[in-house]
Amino acid sequence: MLNKNRVLVAMSGGVDSSVAITKLKEMGYETIGITLKLWETIDPVTKLKKNSHCNSTEAINGAKMICDRLGVHHYTINEIDSFKKYVVDDFTDEYLKGRTPNPCVKCNSYVKWGNLIKQADKFDAYYIATGHYARIDSSDLTIKKGVDTNKDQSYMLWHIDRSLIDRTLLPIGDLKKDEVREYANEKQLETSNVPDSQDLCFVMDGDYRNFLNKFMPEKMEKIDGGNIEAEDGDVVGKHTGFTNYTIGQRKGLGLSNPEPRYVKKINPISNTITVAKKESMFSTRCRAAEINWLIDTPSFPFEALTKIRYNSIGAMASIDKQGEEYIIDFDDPQLAITPGQSIVFYSDDTLMGGGIIKEHDGEQ
Repeated sequence: MLNKNRVLVAMSGGVDSSVAITKLKEMGYETIGITLKLWETIDPVTKLKKNSHCNSTEAINGAKMICDRLGVHHYTINEIDSFKKYVVDDFTDEYLKGRTPNPCVKCNSYVKWGNLIKQADKFDAYYIATGHYARIDSSDLTIKKGVDTNKDQSYMLWHIDRSLIDRTLLPIGDLKKDEVREYANEKQLETSNVPDSQDLCFVMDGDYRNFLNKFMPEKMEKIDGGNIEAEDGDVVGKHTGFTNYTIGQRKGLGLSNPEPRYVKKINPISNTITVAKKESMFSTRCRAAEINWLIDTPSFPFEALTKIRYNSIGAMASIDKQGEEYIIDFDDPQLAITPGQSIVFYSDDTLMGGGIIKEHDGEQ
């Protein structure tokens, strides 16, 4: 029987996880801090290994300082192999297929929740906790949006194992970001002014194209430039390699049209990119796969607030299942539906589940 008063807290060295473990300690839980070492690169000059943003020396030291302040143990666990397998390899494979992935989703489900639970079992801890801006409703074991609508991270949690919700605590989901900072300052936490991370933790310079070239140079060398085509098939320009583009991209196309053109379709097989005017970038239907439900599987069809990107407010849509395929029909046209991105369903504030966008309007 695992100890229900013991919590293993994921610590990034930032203010959110620092406040999370501090609040849990105040609530009377026995807390243990753990930092997952996820990625490292080789410095081209010194040839020395460098940790990524999310597990830099400064981040690890910050987490340790908070744990020392609270008088709790802190551990750093190497999960580089797991991170590469489930996150980085998937990230690169998706770009090679002409899709735009969301690596944070896979990281949360496979690396964070999956590995944290295994570590919690070793520490005889029933609960795990993170600094995500989302909430757990203990009455029905569902995940709900965070109170701070600008920081809500429930979108990133649709892929986790539903059975793990019962063992999850999200201590800051009821707070807004400025309240988290205020709390950290009041408690004089060493990480109170650490800035929020912005880029993918394993893409050190923020340039995913540069990362792809360094991570898989042999595969990238085989990707030649190709044609940029209009919707009618006319060649209107040349691209530098389809992995350098994403759906909805406007800048960097090298086109001289009087009216802006946007990337509408990426075809890695024909090595072509299709561009279109903005009015042609809207779609009312898309298809999704890899659906994961965090509630009892709903009866089809049903309507839900549906988000096709992290920072969107969402739109109402009808979701139906045809065989193994999920069809999503939006009430209003949506701009630049992007294959590879997550599509996430809500009932009011409750996270129902989500999946991966595969195509839109029968294309891609």
